[in-house]
Amino acid sequence: MAGGSGAAYRALYRTVLTRVDPERAHHLAYDGMRAASRVPPAVPLLRRAFVETDPRLRTRALGLDLASPLGLAAGFDKDGAAVEALAHFGFAFVEVGTVTALPQPGNPKPRLQRLVDDRAIVNRMGFNNSGAEAVARRLRRLRAVPPRHPVAVGVNIGKSKVVPERDAAADYATSARLLAPYADYLVVNVSSPNTPGLRDLQAVGKLRPVLETVRTSADAAAHRHVPLLVKIAPDLGDEDVDAVADLALELGLDGVVATNTTTAREGLRSDPALVSAAGGGGLSGAPLRERSVQVLRRLSARAGDRLTLVSVGGVESADDVRERLEAGASLVQSYTAFVYEGPGWARRVLSDLAASRSRREEDRAGAAR
Repeated sequence: MAGGSGAAYRALYRTVLTRVDPERAHHLAYDGMRAASRVPPAVPLLRRAFVETDPRLRTRALGLDLASPLGLAAGFDKDGAAVEALAHFGFAFVEVGTVTALPQPGNPKPRLQRLVDDRAIVNRMGFNNSGAEAVARRLRRLRAVPPRHPVAVGVNIGKSKVVPERDAAADYATSARLLAPYADYLVVNVSSPNTPGLRDLQAVGKLRPVLETVRTSADAAAHRHVPLLVKIAPDLGDEDVDAVADLALELGLDGVVATNTTTAREGLRSDPALVSAAGGGGLSGAPLRERSVQVLRRLSARAGDRLTLVSVGGVESADDVRERLEAGASLVQSYTAFVYEGPGWARRVLSDLAASRSRREEDRAGAAR
């Protein structure tokens, strides 16, 4: 079912969904997945259609045993209200957020635009979310009942917009204290282009106190070691990527998420007028692929296996996932391809990945005979 649904969904997307405001279309899809997952008889049907269970995909990373290396990137489920639903659509882990200590409405609308010819999205959402306390309550309820279908939950935390830079570490620490007890891992997001001044925190002198404070606060609140990662921008220069990797190693962080959205607009296929009309913000999707892989390879060369690398940006196919894993990633995330390809996307990618692993095993067995 999932395998044959891709072309139909793409046709629906181009002819119907692209005529709907992007943010409204997102909420319709989000609410639809949640509603379907709340109907008990529907759950086994959803999982049969959309979840790949091949044991060759099993992955261990960040101390977690996962059904596959593929997860959903932050930004889709900002408030942690659809984690279980998203697990029924093929993702082994879901990164909730970005969550801020204080509730905030985000930037004025419209704040989400499509560049269909580039299979890209431009967003300037501005960390719209219900705040760390509300998200923590939601995740606590999720954790209170042992899940029939386990899914790992990462929580991506960012700086509240009204908080000045000098108070950033304390603001992040507040989110960490509230959310760490319910997170399988935490990500410090200092790389969104949509909160003024946030990317300045990627400079190691400013990043150090944030990461140190979050590390201490998270572990104390959870009474355990909570894997901690930092998410960086593709627009960092190579020397800055090296500096962040060195800092992560020095502080004993568990990993790096590479990369966030880009402010660059070079090399796009879309009509320049459409690109201009889409406005500022972070661009995600296929145009991000090349730089995302470059950053991943640089991090891998710098840190080896001392950091868990999570690769995101332009991931669209099983070949993309395989390339990231071979380049040093332990886990891979996507978001924009899920939007363009529909609910069967993760199953199709993972089925192809499992099939390629099976072929490689057969080839090795044949060569050994």
